[in-house]
Amino acid sequence: MNFVLFPIHTKFRFNPEEFGVFTYLMSFVAFMNILYTFGMETTFFRFATKPGADQKKVFNAGLTVVIVVGVLLSGSVIAFAQPIASALNVKDYSEFIVWLAIIMFIDNLAALPFARLRLERKPIRFAIYRITNILVVVGLNLYFLFVIYDPAIGIGYIFLSFLIANAMYLVFFFRTYIQWRPVYDREMSSSMLSYSYPIVLTGLLGTTNEFFSRISLENWLPEGFYPGRSSKFAMGVFGACYRFAVLMNLAVLAYRMAAEPFFFNNATDKESPKLFAKVNHYFVIVCCFILLGIAINMDVLKYLMSADYWEGIVVVVPLLLGYLFFGIYYNMTVWYKLTDKTIYGTYISLGGAILTIVLNYLMIPVYGYLGSAWATTIVYLAMTITCYLLGQKFFPIPYPVFSDALYIIATTLLAYAVNLYTFENVILGTSIHTAVILAWLGVVYLIERKSLKQ
Repeated sequence: MNFVLFPIHTKFRFNPEEFGVFTYLMSFVAFMNILYTFGMETTFFRFATKPGADQKKVFNAGLTVVIVVGVLLSGSVIAFAQPIASALNVKDYSEFIVWLAIIMFIDNLAALPFARLRLERKPIRFAIYRITNILVVVGLNLYFLFVIYDPAIGIGYIFLSFLIANAMYLVFFFRTYIQWRPVYDREMSSSMLSYSYPIVLTGLLGTTNEFFSRISLENWLPEGFYPGRSSKFAMGVFGACYRFAVLMNLAVLAYRMAAEPFFFNNATDKESPKLFAKVNHYFVIVCCFILLGIAINMDVLKYLMSADYWEGIVVVVPLLLGYLFFGIYYNMTVWYKLTDKTIYGTYISLGGAILTIVLNYLMIPVYGYLGSAWATTIVYLAMTITCYLLGQKFFPIPYPVFSDALYIIATTLLAYAVNLYTFENVILGTSIHTAVILAWLGVVYLIERKSLKQ
């Protein structure tokens, strides 16, 4: 439902330069969100599932950290909103900085209550709260952008929608908040912070891999690289086309919501390595179908946005591939989370961040945003390989590497092969693309039918 906003923003209301500002600010929000949660979601799962753990005490201790960090960060951002806006080269949007500070505080205040719902396996309540939030965001966007729209506020309406919708979390979890009591247990809290701080560093460095490309386009794209286009225009185009790859990320994110508590709950099972390998194998297969479905239907999906953005469609396939590798990497991080070696996640992410900066620096001046898209793919692939090799040393998991790699390679080649042919008749083209997907589904079923019966 949130994806409905994409055509509204790019086709009916904002030009690429305006959308570029939104993309730019949201890139920084991604970094800040890591600091706000301070790794407490994963830390909560780890400590709440330990034998004999007092889940309520662990929850209160984690929420204490989140609230303290949130107050300090949001207070600082609000106090220095104007200097921050000037530093980010968006001095005309200082009020948006204030709104974002409040949005991030409320959003992360709800993060741990949502994590507890995941751990307690209450998906219906989780879904109702999340979907209600999305419905409110979509409804407010429609109201603000088509009923009372004021060009002076512009993209600010998007942030205002987030702010009002997130405030509803305070109502949803009101009972949780009034029952919360500050907790600082010297032994437990220290252990939780020792476990969480590498996750924070890992998150910051990992976010660099995802969002640095959008920020670096502003500075490293040579003037005149795209004739008649400014760097903000290019960033807007890139950010808009990135949204198609986000469809893959939505699948990865939904999977992660269930996977993390699943990993921790099954950690003590002797058969867990085989189980984790099987889970990852089917995850790869599902993501390959998502990649193929989106990649070969871009001739239809592109009409969700204005023609001004179409030139950036070339980035979609490499970004889809990058998100697929990110999902596999996330699966493989289970080894250092279960062995309490979270510092290795920091090392891997640090290497990925450095590689991200180097590749963007080298490839943006030569290939523009396409170079940035392929840099993302290469970085996530490198991180996945590194995590796999280290994991086999500390917590061996029998991943079917050859078959998984074959599925990814075959799907990517098939997507590019199909896209070599264009059809003027949209119905004919869509029909043929659907037939390709069904044929590929048949092939996969023939390969996997014995495992599926088991």
